Amino acid sequence: MNDDGQQAEYEPGSGILQVFGRQLKRLREWAGMERPEFGAKTGYSPATIASFEQGRRIPPPKFIDRADEVLGAHGVLTEMKEEVARAQYPAFFRDAARLEGTAVGLHVYATKAVPGLLQTEEYARAVFTMWRPLLDEETVAQRIAARLERQDVFARRPMPTISFVIEESVLRRPLGGWAVMRGQVEQILLHGQRRNVEIQVMPTEREEHAGLDGPFTLIETRDGRRIAYVEGYKDSRLHTERKSVREIEEQYGILRAQALTPRESLTFVEKLLGEA
Repeated sequence: MNDDGQQAEYEPGSGILQVFGRQLKRLREWAGMERPEFGAKTGYSPATIASFEQGRRIPPPKFIDRADEVLGAHGVLTEMKEEVARAQYPAFFRDAARLEGTAVGLHVYATKAVPGLLQTEEYARAVFTMWRPLLDEETVAQRIAARLERQDVFARRPMPTISFVIEESVLRRPLGGWAVMRGQVEQILLHGQRRNVEIQVMPTEREEHAGLDGPFTLIETRDGRRIAYVEGYKDSRLHTERKSVREIEEQYGILRAQALTPRESLTFVEKLLGEA
């Protein structure tokens, strides 16, 4: 945690990445392998292996599985896989990402950009390259990969119930250009056809609006807990206390009543596609 009580970002060469890297190097040396030989067996260059061992790059899950097998680690490396994967996300989102991955219900209100679960690779790239302070190319690539990986939730079994309320202004803001936005709108339409997904648009012209406090996500866990993830500048956080969560659930219920219905919303999005 940092001085304001927020979890610190994983810095190169620190935290779980450093722990994983030290274990990886130790196991490789115990196995009597130099980096070129180990890299050849795992499909990575010696320079990349060095970056993993020094905690400067986040190793993908497939590398961790293969490394554990090649080095005969008996699960020493794979048991860190989930925690290492969380390093792909900004510190403020890591706990929410973990809960999202196993949720039975996800309900998202979006005011700034298309929700990450719906984003195309091109749209996500536009979002992360516009981030300020600027992110380096490697971090951008990691964030994009992590965002796309989150979308596995749509195909999970049993299927979670997922809904979105998206501000009309979000759908009219062509982040990355009109070609990128056209692909993004098409993806929204495709997801809107899923049986476990409902997408609603909040028209800008609405005179009544229950969500002026900003974006949030409601998460229902397998054991019935209800949690709210509320986004804010350097202060995004999870709320678990029932009073706070109930207030946000009430906002979301009213927002859904004020927005276009799912069918009306898909018609609206189809019309936008014709304009893009």
